[in-house]
Amino acid sequence: MPDDKKVSLTIYNQGTALVRDRRTVELNAGLNTLDFTDVTAEIDATSVTLTTPDDPNGTLVLEQNYLYDLVGAAALLNRYLEQTIDITTEDGEHFSGQLLSAQHTHEIILRLADGRVLYLTGDKIRDIRFPSLPGGLITRPTLRWLLHSQKAGARAIELTYLSGGMNWTADYNLLLATSNKTFDLNGWVTLTNTSGATFTDAQVKLVAGEVKRIQPERRMMKAALEEGVVLHDMAVRQQVEQREMFEYQLYEINRPVMVANNETKQVEFVAGQNVPIVVYFLFEPHWQFHGYSSPIVERSGIRSNITNVITRLEFSTGEEQGLGKDLPAGRIRVYQADSDGAAVLIGENTLKHTPKGETVDIELGKAFDLVAERTQTDFRQLKKNVLEEDYTIRLRNRKDTQTVQIRVRERLFRWSNWEIRTSSHPYTKLNSSSIEFRPDVPPGGETIITYTVRYSWVG
Repeated sequence: MPDDKKVSLTIYNQGTALVRDRRTVELNAGLNTLDFTDVTAEIDATSVTLTTPDDPNGTLVLEQNYLYDLVGAAALLNRYLEQTIDITTEDGEHFSGQLLSAQHTHEIILRLADGRVLYLTGDKIRDIRFPSLPGGLITRPTLRWLLHSQKAGARAIELTYLSGGMNWTADYNLLLATSNKTFDLNGWVTLTNTSGATFTDAQVKLVAGEVKRIQPERRMMKAALEEGVVLHDMAVRQQVEQREMFEYQLYEINRPVMVANNETKQVEFVAGQNVPIVVYFLFEPHWQFHGYSSPIVERSGIRSNITNVITRLEFSTGEEQGLGKDLPAGRIRVYQADSDGAAVLIGENTLKHTPKGETVDIELGKAFDLVAERTQTDFRQLKKNVLEEDYTIRLRNRKDTQTVQIRVRERLFRWSNWEIRTSSHPYTKLNSSSIEFRPDVPPGGETIITYTVRYSWVG
């Protein structure tokens, strides 16, 4: 049996892992058959490579085989077609005969010794007995090599292969201060293994980024586990080293870990305290805008019945803000302490890959006590190629004591050549099709924005 086993896993957040298994084996001079049974059930057999780094020229790989004809009811029945088996039914009757047909264990047809043919359905069968285990069936997926070694003795070998069934994501817990101006952050690597194999004392590296891979036309084989219970292992805080690798970010856990099959393991990899944050409110009625194609001259234009004001968070991952970390894609949960000190979940969203120094802007949910209404108050066709329209936006704040700023983003959707003729409030041009107002709305009060926009086009 192989010994001195060392395993490293490089896990990508796209459901794939690169397994590197280093062992020492005893080889005879000449031909050797070497079996590896500790491989995953989700292995990509076309990716397997076996090398002997200490003796690259003295050991040759002549054949490489992947065996996955596993022991099971269907496999046994197929192997015993036209042979004799014994069946016991639910009422205790025993039958012995030649197996003529088997649709798994749902339908079985036997020819008895007296020539009669017996048809049995799966719900009538209590057990099936076979004379012996036929050759060729195995209990676990197995890699088998035919090797030629120039000399006998111990040999270091290295096996690498790609496997499905392993994935990792980042999970972030953000505790927002009651002032809404700073937050504390804890980021956890959440590693899931449903590959069908357990890895003990593995060196684990995690790659953040989208690695281009060819999608296979069909799976190499079915997963060994059709269903299973996911266990949770909340690991103690552990330093995770981060470094760049090619165009990706690599995270390495600085200790050997067990990655058990059907397990979800978490390891903390990023933390920050008192990081500045901006909580803001957004009213954006034209969220379905897809760009300009031709002037829109209908009076109603793009209808909008959106009256929800959305709560959003904005913070930087830059060094000067106190975080100074790359944040891999994952799920972020936002909490805030209640008056009794207990943390309450106030929102959850997904985070895309965000390099250090960039801005994170996420939606938390609908603001309960803020209301916005947008009305087209006038529409004028001044010329065949010129029109104007007026809008009124009413913003109401039903909070008891807090004055809030609501960002109002207006899409100027009718055509790319536009001009704001009048406006009750200052605005900022965001891009070629959008402007933004940032009015303050007092508690229990209302702020009204009005503006007129003119569109013109050639012809």
